[in-house]
Amino acid sequence: MNRTTFIVSSASLAASAGVAAGAAVPGGTALVERRASFDEAAFAGIVGRPARIRQLVESVAFNPTTLNNVKNSLNGLEFGYGYAPSDVAVAMANHGAATAYGLTDAMWAKYRLGEFYKIKGNNGAPLTTNVFYPAKSAYDPNANPDDQRGMYQDTSVSMLQRRGVIVLACHTAIEEQSRKLVEQGFAPTEATAQDVADDLLTHLIPGAIVVPSMVATVAVLQAVYHYTYLTLTF
Repeated sequence: MNRTTFIVSSASLAASAGVAAGAAVPGGTALVERRASFDEAAFAGIVGRPARIRQLVESVAFNPTTLNNVKNSLNGLEFGYGYAPSDVAVAMANHGAATAYGLTDAMWAKYRLGEFYKIKGNNGAPLTTNVFYPAKSAYDPNANPDDQRGMYQDTSVSMLQRRGVIVLACHTAIEEQSRKLVEQGFAPTEATAQDVADDLLTHLIPGAIVVPSMVATVAVLQAVYHYTYLTLTF
C-alpha cells in the first residue's frame, strides 16, 4: 500500500468510526436531534402499544411527589376503575431538572448532579446517587394494594417502569444541560460539552427512551397517540 492509499484509507476509517460513534449515542451527537438519528419506530412501538387509557405526566421541576402521583394514577385506574394494567399506558415526560430521574448512579456521581440540580437528601446534603430509581419492594401483582411495603405503594422509578410506565428522556435537555455542566465546573477539566452529552445519553437508566425534544414530544403524544396531559405544580 502506498502512502496516498494509506492516508485515504485511514481517513475513511476515521470517518466511519465517527459515524459509528454518533450512531451509538441515542439521538445522535448534534445539539438538535435530526430525524435520521431518532429511532421513531421503537418510539411508536412503545408509546403506541394498544391501550384504553393513555396519560402523560410532564415533569420539568424536580419534585419526587410526582412519582407518588404516577403511582396513584396506576392504582386508581387498576383498582378503582377496573382497567387491566395492559390497558393502561402512562408516560413520564421528563426534562429540565427532572432529567435526573433517567440518569444512572455513575452519572450522578461523576457530574455531581445532586449539587447541579440542587437535589438534597434528608440530611440537607446534595444526593450523590439516583435514589429514586431502585425498587423498594418485590414485584408481586398479587400483593395487597394497601400494603405500604408492597409494590403498589412503591414509588421508585424502577417499579413504576415494571408496572408499565414509559420513561422518556429529552435529547435537547441533555445537550443543553451538558453545556452548563461544563461551564459551571461540574465536568472533568478536559471534557467538552459534547463529551458530557454523549456520556449522559449513553448512561440512561434501563428502558429510558430518548426523544428529540420533550416539548415537541408532548404535542406528538397528545395529537398522534391521544395521551391525556397532566402537569403537576406544588
